[in-house]
Amino acid sequence: MKIKPFSEQIALVTGGGTGIGRAFTEALATAGTKVVIASRREEILSHTAHELNLNFGAERVFPYPFDIRERREVDALVGYVIQRWGALDILINNSGLAVPETVDQITDEGWDKVMDTNLGGVMQLVRAILPHMIANEFGDIVNISSQAGKHGYADVPSYCASKFGLLGYAESLRDHVRKADANIRVFNFCPGLVDVENGAPDAAPRPGFIHASNMARTLMYALSLDRSVILEDINLYAR
Repeated sequence: MKIKPFSEQIALVTGGGTGIGRAFTEALATAGTKVVIASRREEILSHTAHELNLNFGAERVFPYPFDIRERREVDALVGYVIQRWGALDILINNSGLAVPETVDQITDEGWDKVMDTNLGGVMQLVRAILPHMIANEFGDIVNISSQAGKHGYADVPSYCASKFGLLGYAESLRDHVRKADANIRVFNFCPGLVDVENGAPDAAPRPGFIHASNMARTLMYALSLDRSVILEDINLYAR
């Protein structure tokens, strides 16, 4: 079974400019991985990439602005990565949003916005990337769901539905790569509250929240496991 050191891998982190995504990006880049960070906010992406590359003294983080809801932009992003590096080894589906609306007040606009971002965007990225991972006989796909993917909450029903759906889609994806005998792993993170506002390494998270660095350390642990090991839903939350 093919293996690759982190220093030879190429990663794509959606929503990689801030919060959990930035923590993932920093952890991967620290290990030597080249990381493309992608979201709609070009200024934030560029700032994060510049700051981290300055810290590393090397160019390891590459910003790419795109809208995950637009198929043409998704295909262009994947094409850019493959053309530049010839592979895409790690996909982290981290982009997500919530529209607070109660069940009896859900709007079509709010529902579609959440579904197209949290679930439809993941499907489009996986559809574009999976053939390259299979051809290269190597890949890891990491989906950031939530405890809201396991428990319903009255004030964010569309968010809960999207995160429940993400876990179901991921199960189908895992079954697909298993049946194809592909060297591709699928991980699902289901965090509780993560303090994305206090991301400094020495910052104490707010009560009931976990520090984003715990997500990053867990990611690196999961990716470092033997490739024959299956690690299913990963639940992280504060005591």
